[in-house]
Amino acid sequence: MVFCYFPGCTLSTTAAKMDNYARLSARALGVTLEDIPEWECCGAVFPLGTDEIAPKLSVIRALLHAKKMNRALVTLCSACHHVFKQVNNQASNDADFRAAVVAYDSALDYAGDTQVLHFAEVLKLYIGFDNVKNKVVNPLSGRKIGAYYGCMLLRPGKIMQFDDPENPSILEDLIRALGAEAVPFPYRNECCGGYRALKDKNKTAKMSENVINSAIKKGVGEIVTACPLCEYNIRKSVGSENSDIPVLYLTEILAEALGVKGDGHV
Repeated sequence: MVFCYFPGCTLSTTAAKMDNYARLSARALGVTLEDIPEWECCGAVFPLGTDEIAPKLSVIRALLHAKKMNRALVTLCSACHHVFKQVNNQASNDADFRAAVVAYDSALDYAGDTQVLHFAEVLKLYIGFDNVKNKVVNPLSGRKIGAYYGCMLLRPGKIMQFDDPENPSILEDLIRALGAEAVPFPYRNECCGGYRALKDKNKTAKMSENVINSAIKKGVGEIVTACPLCEYNIRKSVGSENSDIPVLYLTEILAEALGVKGDGHV
């Protein structure tokens, strides 16, 4: 199976581990993640203004490339995934937006026909968690892992369509396939503080601490996430510094269970 892959800026720099573990795991599962050529930053935030065209053009170019290749486009970073789903939805449902894009660049005639998938959806829908389980060589037995979704993967639910925004289960199902005990906790789908860190570090620390404390109360031994910003905020929060709970990328435990964690540079 071959998918067009948008790694994004953070996965090419400070979160390179998450990207590398994804590529190693994909290869072990018979999946090829083929980079979008000359990809550009997605912008990290979806502009809500209807007249904001230029910040979305890099996403349109990537989506159009995947369409021409007749492949789904896969993302991993929660922020990138959020932007791609939002722009794809706008291209599909907003004729004025499409016309404005074409007026900006006639080569970007795109109507939202590319399927956008998160890497976790590839594992569930195209490989199947039972098949992932069969590929596990190092079961994560005895480990109590809590999946932290954050907010961008799940909301707005009608557009993201990743999972139930209030009671998601896809990441817990993956954790169980890897042999660990999945431990849901109340704040797993609440915001970590995100970009508030730029203006109010104390507020972000408090929000991230709420996530950590919620996990501790449920007996979580490790937290995994698919968002580099969430990983950073939670790991740096007061709660995480005062606890022994490691905060890991989802792809790291996947690579570990598949026995490929040490197969490439990270």
